[in-house]
Amino acid sequence: MTDNNTLFRGLMQKPYEPTFVPKVDGKLYYDLPDAYLTDQYRPYGPSIQNRFGINAETRVPFPNISPPDLSFADVVSRRGVFSVFNAAHRRAAGQLIQLFLDQPNPTTLSAVAAYVRDRVNAPMFQYALAIALIHRDDTRDVEIPSFLELFPDRFVDPAVFPQLREESNLLDRGSRRAIDIPSNYTASDRVDEQRVAYWREDIGLSLHHWHWHLVYPATGPDRVVRKDRRGELFYHMHQQTIARYNIERFANGLARTLSFSQLRESIPEAYFPKIVRSSDGRAFSCRYPNQVMKDVNRVEDESTIRLADMDVSIKRIFEAIDNGYAQATNGDRVPLDNEKGIDLIGDMLEASTNSINFNYYGDYHQNGHVMLGYIHDPDNSYLEGVGVMGDLTTTMRDPLFYRWHQHIDDIFVRHKQRLPAYTSTELSFNDITVDSFDVQLNKANAPKNVLLTFWQRSQFDLGTGLDFVPEGNLFVTFTHIQHAPFSYRIQATNNGGSMRRGTVRLFLGPKVNDRGQVLPFRDQRRHMVELDKFTVNLRPGQNSIVRRSDESNLTIPYERTFRNIAASSQPGTEVFQFCNCGWPSHMLLPKGSASGLEYDFFVMISNYNQDRVEEFNENDNCNDAHMFCGLRDRRYPDARSMGYPFDRFTPNSVGSLQEFARPYRNMATTPVSIRFTNTVIART
Repeated sequence: MTDNNTLFRGLMQKPYEPTFVPKVDGKLYYDLPDAYLTDQYRPYGPSIQNRFGINAETRVPFPNISPPDLSFADVVSRRGVFSVFNAAHRRAAGQLIQLFLDQPNPTTLSAVAAYVRDRVNAPMFQYALAIALIHRDDTRDVEIPSFLELFPDRFVDPAVFPQLREESNLLDRGSRRAIDIPSNYTASDRVDEQRVAYWREDIGLSLHHWHWHLVYPATGPDRVVRKDRRGELFYHMHQQTIARYNIERFANGLARTLSFSQLRESIPEAYFPKIVRSSDGRAFSCRYPNQVMKDVNRVEDESTIRLADMDVSIKRIFEAIDNGYAQATNGDRVPLDNEKGIDLIGDMLEASTNSINFNYYGDYHQNGHVMLGYIHDPDNSYLEGVGVMGDLTTTMRDPLFYRWHQHIDDIFVRHKQRLPAYTSTELSFNDITVDSFDVQLNKANAPKNVLLTFWQRSQFDLGTGLDFVPEGNLFVTFTHIQHAPFSYRIQATNNGGSMRRGTVRLFLGPKVNDRGQVLPFRDQRRHMVELDKFTVNLRPGQNSIVRRSDESNLTIPYERTFRNIAASSQPGTEVFQFCNCGWPSHMLLPKGSASGLEYDFFVMISNYNQDRVEEFNENDNCNDAHMFCGLRDRRYPDARSMGYPFDRFTPNSVGSLQEFARPYRNMATTPVSIRFTNTVIART
């Protein structure tokens, strides 16, 4: 019997090569009945089998099936540009997900997927199949490739691909050299925004964003969309991303990103992505300086959005927030000024199919992406495709993504400021005292509270993502930010007479802005970013807590961010699915500065009895990045509001982080210097 990984592995490689071409380095051949072949290849069925199926080590035969009706997928051609921000594309993807979920077992699913694969848009197929595999109980052992492995053209300087093809055609696989992807190739140093291009264009960042939306799609069958606190997670993950981006800007002498809330204002930031789609050889369109958003009327893309409709949507969302209730489809008033309000607003604003009243509140967030993605050709006069802002896989590369999401975050803040400040009862933990708190590099005699960052050069195999090239490895190298491993060291006292259980919450915040001016707490609070969160048992008396940075429940390690299923040595595990959702570990810390930039590190131990939702094992494979990604098939494992204790406004009398923490013995702060060394170290 063929195992699940063999059934699906080849279907998720080389997406534009026909299914009958051997996969997995030529070792896997799908034996297709003639009915599976498209009209282009069906007349040549016997010769195809004789040519391609002879030398494969593994042959997977497929039975004849009743062909499904795929007319719904005609909204985007096989080699067209698929965007989950496009409402028509989302609906088609949702129907395809449902088709895959409806299949009774993995064998039938693989047969249907093999039939569908060469007949629908390739990125839409990969998106829908990945979501179905993640959410079916019987396919959880299937290894889901990263989008870098499937569509490397979204992330790699196109100048690299001719060199890779030359190497693959002229050299044996053992003789091929790794081709370097240049850093900061999208603009010159004369462009201020280029100072943070290394962060925006980090491949791991885009892979995180893509995989988060696989786990939390906005549209599709109810079983894949309706998850515990999904709307709040949309708010929290994006809020933390914007806060981290602003911290990075401060470190590079750039002011906080400006909210793009005035939709008719010109946009000074240009972006020339220099990405060429392998599907059609067309480049992602650029945006010139000072362009202005206009009504989108692209009949061919089934995309028609008016600025006036955006005005109506945001007006209604503001009214709901300011009134403290939303209007449901049946006319009921649903309260928002409570702990569940942020979840309702998140689904309303994104807008997912969980929206309390989609037709009334509209599709504000996603339509914004579409309008900004077509700003260069809103009516398709020049037959130009979408820009990077309109594609989920590339949107985080553009400075405008952060301006748009700063605006989205400001809308959430409008709601948060209506909620009362946390009380001392909600912030304290009786009998628990944090006596000291330091961080230290994981090496002998390292000074306390000094952390190091540097450039790291890493390698990845793109061989499974390049269509119509000889088999074998095709390595590229790329440079990214990295930090030296470190540990948090906490001394805490339990003054009670019995064991207490607590939740350790670790944060980092900027002390100064881009001009070196001390940030008032009202600004610093919005830029406090989570580093880790974990439970601890506190016995009576003194307790020493040591937590390594690589144990963070926020991040996933490099090996899982940049996973390569062809090179996997862990078949039959779940680490390639849900568990690949998580913030890239190499981006845990900000860059800092050469002389050492000082940040405030904060620790809080909260009462686990007030935090507890249900028991879970943090050491399980799928639980170690739950802060952004939740738990598979479980409730979110923290009863507190996401971002607690910094998600709500504080009294004006609180002027600094130290003043915020001073009344509470279960909190502590410490200044930490992050020093950046401008050297490149190769990953071993």
